[in-house]
Amino acid sequence: MPEGHALHRIADDHTKWFAGETLDIESPQGRFAKEAAILSGSRLVAAEAFGKHLFYHWSVARKQALTTMHVHLGLYGKFHTKRVPLAEPKGAVRVRVVGSNRGFDLNGPNCCELINKPKFNAICARLGPDPLRRDADPLVAWNRIHRSRAAIGTLLLNQSVIAGIGNIFRAEILFQLGIHPDRLGKEMSQEDFERLWSLTVKLMTIGKQHNRIITAKSEETGKERSRLRDNERLLIYKKPYCSRCAAEVTFWDQGARTIYACERCQT
Repeated sequence: MPEGHALHRIADDHTKWFAGETLDIESPQGRFAKEAAILSGSRLVAAEAFGKHLFYHWSVARKQALTTMHVHLGLYGKFHTKRVPLAEPKGAVRVRVVGSNRGFDLNGPNCCELINKPKFNAICARLGPDPLRRDADPLVAWNRIHRSRAAIGTLLLNQSVIAGIGNIFRAEILFQLGIHPDRLGKEMSQEDFERLWSLTVKLMTIGKQHNRIITAKSEETGKERSRLRDNERLLIYKKPYCSRCAAEVTFWDQGARTIYACERCQT
């Protein structure tokens, strides 16, 4: 499942490429046909991301309360963006959006629906602060973490605590901070949390910029971030040995996902 940086990159790209245009929308698969008929011929105002959710806000000519397309990619959802004219749809294309220069197909999302303003607000309200949003309030996350008896590795996957962090980021962030994933939330100091939030913002911003997760520093690899191969981008996730002390990396199930840690470097 894409982590938050990827959704923010998509939202920015789609706003840049499609906002302000009157777009043709269809559902080749048929599962979004009714909604596509409502939106087709409307102008896209903007796309935005909140955690792992995408929202496309439309100015609909016909009087209509449902003016936001909500997308959650889940495990299998993917966007395919290409120059027009678009080729024949491939696979189960839920939504096809076509502008003057570009278009995109959306295949296999976990959720694709038209929603009204109250539902949009309700979805956002159940999410924790998103490190890549300007309106993020880290104190909300801190209050939820330091009162919790759950492990910090589990809490970081909870989208109501911090929105957008996934399995790779949680392992890499905790490794860089030297924090063991099993440490309880209530055992985190405010200084620990402030370091965690700051690093999360930094790494997710880098991920958005390069459109892939990169946690290794240039001084550690001797290369610019843009030149790193896939096996050089990460420090702990799916690594057999610790990149810092060479100890064997341990892994176990935590929060229904596999966590990776160094028992020497993380306490």
